[in-house]
Amino acid sequence: MKKRFLSVLLVSAMGVAALAGCGGGNTSADNGSTAADQMGAAVEDKTDAADTQKEDTSSSNEKLVVYTNSGTEGRDAYLIEKAKEAGFDIEVVALGASEVTERMIAEKNNPLCDVTFGLNNIEYEKLKANGLLQKWEPDWVDGVDADLIDPDGYYYPVTTTPLVLMGNADYDNMPSDWTDLTKDEYKGLYQLHNLGGGTAKTVFASIISRYQDPDGDLGISDEGWEIAAKFLGNAHNIADGEDAVGSVIDGTYPMDEHWASGVLTEQKDRDYKFQIMTPDIGEPYVVESLAISAGTKKYDTCVAFLNWLGSSDVQLDWSNNYGTIPCQKEALTQVSDDIKELMETLKPQDLDWSFIAENVDAWVEKAELEYVQ
Repeated sequence: MKKRFLSVLLVSAMGVAALAGCGGGNTSADNGSTAADQMGAAVEDKTDAADTQKEDTSSSNEKLVVYTNSGTEGRDAYLIEKAKEAGFDIEVVALGASEVTERMIAEKNNPLCDVTFGLNNIEYEKLKANGLLQKWEPDWVDGVDADLIDPDGYYYPVTTTPLVLMGNADYDNMPSDWTDLTKDEYKGLYQLHNLGGGTAKTVFASIISRYQDPDGDLGISDEGWEIAAKFLGNAHNIADGEDAVGSVIDGTYPMDEHWASGVLTEQKDRDYKFQIMTPDIGEPYVVESLAISAGTKKYDTCVAFLNWLGSSDVQLDWSNNYGTIPCQKEALTQVSDDIKELMETLKPQDLDWSFIAENVDAWVEKAELEYVQ
């Protein structure tokens, strides 16, 4: 089992390694490169000064503002409570992954965020390109596969998350792949999240990136855009306040795109066993990481907090409560049986993360303008 988990993490790491060198090709990165150059010296000076203070990793009374896309399903309240027990005073701002990035870019001249938690490689590469992160190194780095770590030292992984299509237990027409949902028989039977969020964006990118064409619109063939139009057009888009999971259980919409940890949490909370689609091509996996904002004035407290948050004990507790798959090897060997059972059925999709990072924002913009109903 351990070998299986480490294999999964190693394949997921390919996405991280690919993205680490692709920031310069990203449309957002191109727009932010000049700003990044201008801020480079200031960030470097701040980092050098902070390095001399890293020995003092004790918490203080300084309040930290945490921007995260991992604040749903009660995670924000749980994080605040556990952090308080550990001696940290935090405020959690829960947003979608893209919204965190956009907000930090908008606040560049008046930064409010101290640390980020849960973003994936795509978003972190944008933040790096805009000079919005600063280097640091956690004291738990030896417990993480080196291939998962940003080689530039700006963000460090804590969890890896498969993205899946879950279904009603009694639904008898579960598709075998995301592309099957383009068939008329599935129209109005599955739910998609807002494309601005990390889950929906990554699933969408994992589908249309299969149709690369250097001569196509935004690097995608006509066939790929036809698939995109049908995939998005056939779906029910989840509105704020809707109980999407409840709609799966009662059969209103028998399928829903979801993150694996959320599936496990819902199964436990609702005492219900969902079906999970298992495409031959595999599922898109994302690696979620921690980082320190370049604009924080509380560097030492940020390091102390992230040393605590990323530690094996905390990540195992987080996993036990929310079904996450920890990157900490010590925690990974102790995950619950339901995580082990799920991971035995899933495998990572081989994705061209460099290509995705370079184009995903433009793909989403086109999709939202032309295809989202």
